[in-house]
Amino acid sequence: MMDVFIIGVTGGIGGLLAEKLRSRGDTVHGLVRRDAQRAELATRGVDARVGDLSRMTVEELAATFGGVAAIVFSAGSNGGSKEITKAVDGDGVVKAIKAAHLAGVERFALVSVLPESWRERDLGDDVEYYFAVKKGADIELSRSGLNWLILRPSLLLDGPGVGTVSLGPAEFHGHITRDDVAGTLAELLHEPRIGRQILELNTGSTPIDEAVRANVRWSY
Repeated sequence: MMDVFIIGVTGGIGGLLAEKLRSRGDTVHGLVRRDAQRAELATRGVDARVGDLSRMTVEELAATFGGVAAIVFSAGSNGGSKEITKAVDGDGVVKAIKAAHLAGVERFALVSVLPESWRERDLGDDVEYYFAVKKGADIELSRSGLNWLILRPSLLLDGPGVGTVSLGPAEFHGHITRDDVAGTLAELLHEPRIGRQILELNTGSTPIDEAVRANVRWSY
């Protein structure tokens, strides 16, 4: 069993991840912006703390983390305004990395995006900026010295997952349900042999637990 802190616990992936971790017997904490959200999550067994990521200091965020075993950053602007993207997907990740160091939390998982996503479209300046900021956050985490993990899912869909995926260092861009992303994240967090890796995620035919085990790096 683990103690996991989710930044983005009220989001599509974060909320599903909280449910899956709770079903495994894990303790789940999260950051929310309003007391009403905290109260609602408490009814589902999630210990949420109220705070605004963009306004909190590194020290305040570190104190919020406490002594958890892992941090998951699944918050995101989803290609909204540049100001929100910078505050959440960019500065927010950097702040969380610094807070993790300060709190002594080594395990840090980041939900990112496939670089090929929507390349066939004219995305506009705000979305192109979003992709650039997400890439910058990946680089920051990869150089952080933490026991990091970057998960890059393909186009996100709602609805129930199928429980099978394609997971590896390089995957085609297709689509995948948020439910299967959350299921993959839960499995990855419970696999201590996977760390300091970038993994891409798409629909596929391999059961999630097998797909995760296939990405364990063996030392010889």
